[in-house]
Amino acid sequence: MHVEFNEIGNTISHTIEAVGVLVIASGFIYAILSTTRYLRSKDKEALIIEFRKNIKTNMVLGLDFLVAGDIIRTVTVNPTLSGVASLGLLVVIRTMLVFTIHLEIHGHWPWQEGSSGHKLH
Repeated sequence: MHVEFNEIGNTISHTIEAVGVLVIASGFIYAILSTTRYLRSKDKEALIIEFRKNIKTNMVLGLDFLVAGDIIRTVTVNPTLSGVASLGLLVVIRTMLVFTIHLEIHGHWPWQEGSSGHKLH
């Protein structure tokens, strides 16, 4: 039964991670397609802003799936100290990426109110 639980956990974690990769890849394609409406305009800055915003939003969502897959795999398949340490390092790195992307999209850190209205692009 323990082996079956590991196999199920491994399958679930890989499936969730695959969804994360698909979200990031499809988000990239969507960003390209959605910004084509700006190609004819002279506002090339709007093209870049729209493209980057779409990419960043989908990367954050995809990273959430990847972290979830890592957590499931660590809990079900590799519940060792080294597995938990690896998970901790991955979560820290991915969390830093999410915070940085949030800063880029919204112009403030997630814990700040962001009432200044300033956005980084």
